[in-house]
Amino acid sequence: MRFKGKVVLITGASRGIGRATALLFSREGAKIIVNYNNAEKEANEVVKEISKIGSEAIALRCDVSKEDEVRKMVSDGVKKFGKIDILVNNAGIVFDAPLFEKTLDQWNKTLGINLIGIFLCSKYVAPILKKQKSGAIINISSTNGLDTLSTESADYDASKAGVISLTKNLASELAPNVRVNCIAPGWVNTDINKGLPKDYVDEETEHILMKRFGKPEEIGKAVLFLASDDSSFINGTTLVVDGGYS
Repeated sequence: MRFKGKVVLITGASRGIGRATALLFSREGAKIIVNYNNAEKEANEVVKEISKIGSEAIALRCDVSKEDEVRKMVSDGVKKFGKIDILVNNAGIVFDAPLFEKTLDQWNKTLGINLIGIFLCSKYVAPILKKQKSGAIINISSTNGLDTLSTESADYDASKAGVISLTKNLASELAPNVRVNCIAPGWVNTDINKGLPKDYVDEETEHILMKRFGKPEEIGKAVLFLASDDSSFINGTTLVVDGGYS
């Protein structure tokens, strides 16, 4: 098991990519800090599933855009497991609306969760990793951060582009002992995409070489790769996982 004895903090781990990643890490022997904000029931279910797998987990509520809450989450996680080895910054939100109908509140929330949240979680986990002289941070961006798909998601696109830039800066700051990389998923079958119109889904699927949306587990496996020693010479990069979109 590649992560036996390791402790992994995953934000937004109650469902979707975060949940799938938590379960994959636990099957590889890791202990998991399951972060959630609103979905307490779902987070506790993830903890139960991890227990059934034979590993340990704790669910911790935290709005990653709020510094005091992030500081407490990291502190409580260390109190429970003694350390943190890997941070997966996965929490994210999106508001779809015409560009100039976007409210300032929507922009602030999107940037707060998707970008500032990554800064805050990294800020409070980094000293732990630096002291241990080892560890990895994996940030979840989006192909929207590389190529804008819709003006209705301008704030989301901007936040995800920022994640890619922040990843490079974090990698530079924490080198050489702590690696920081980024994943840019394309379309994935998660709750955030369940409400998309069928015609739009069909149209977007035609642009994907694999002719389907991705599975959360397929993104999770990429996360595990970047967190493992298999990627020991990969740092400051963004891995696109989109099935071949054109």
